[in-house]
Amino acid sequence: MKRDYFSHSSKDGHRQSIDQQGGSCIALIDARFLVWLAQHTQSGPKQDALNRYGIAQFLTGALAHAGLDVTIKRIYWYSEDNESLDVDGQIVRKVLSHDTDGGISLLKALGQDLRRLAESKACDHVLLATDDERFLSGIDDAQLAGLQVHILADDAASNMQQLHQTDPGWGRLLSQADRRVVVQSKSLAEMLQSAASKELSQVQEDPQVVKDSITDVIVSWWDDEPEDRREELRDALHISRGIPQEVDRQLLLRMRHRLTRALTLPEKKLLREIFRAVALGTHSSETSALNDPASSSPLIEEPI
Repeated sequence: MKRDYFSHSSKDGHRQSIDQQGGSCIALIDARFLVWLAQHTQSGPKQDALNRYGIAQFLTGALAHAGLDVTIKRIYWYSEDNESLDVDGQIVRKVLSHDTDGGISLLKALGQDLRRLAESKACDHVLLATDDERFLSGIDDAQLAGLQVHILADDAASNMQQLHQTDPGWGRLLSQADRRVVVQSKSLAEMLQSAASKELSQVQEDPQVVKDSITDVIVSWWDDEPEDRREELRDALHISRGIPQEVDRQLLLRMRHRLTRALTLPEKKLLREIFRAVALGTHSSETSALNDPASSSPLIEEPI
């Protein structure tokens, strides 16, 4: 492998606001290349555990810096390792190690996904993280089908003339991109490291902050419902200890958007208690009893 990451010297980073392009984006990430991209200028041993929780946010910032106001719908993560981390919005594709087949299985898996995205018009943009020149024809085909294909790169991409001389293959691949999305290796490395501590910090958010967020979402949803629907729900709540499944799904989805993660099991129980309290008009009197999510009992008879 070859190739430091958000470069403020990148020409792509200084596009005018009128050049901003929006839409949906799917990222296809060669894990081996991304790790190399983060660590090739860093000293010390290779990071074994990777924090993939922050990748979507990091890549969204890099795309914005390149003049792309897009939303990453999903990340496909092509890895030689057995990934044990489950992250919402990320699909892991297991490929053979580069030493075993020279990257052929990666070429086939990622190339097939790129082709299917183009054929189905599943998104407006694709962000590629790879340095394999063999993807050139696949990228060209996807672009001809209407996709905009962008490639993750380092500071070398800010001087393409020199790059064509020092690394022609990498230069040809980057030249094919609609945008070269430049990142700094230090920032990327910091995002990828300390998976355990970052995962723990997500779980150990301030319970009161989470509780306040749940209350805000429920009260907002309840206030938007027409009065006849509220009466209907009150009647249902008097009959059953659970809450209607369609309401439960709506509130869980709103909380996922609010916190950018799924609720934990105790938090789901807390959400259902607060909903009953709000709907039945007893929320203020039950506030003290709802402070501890772990003490809440199940209030819906359905799989979590």
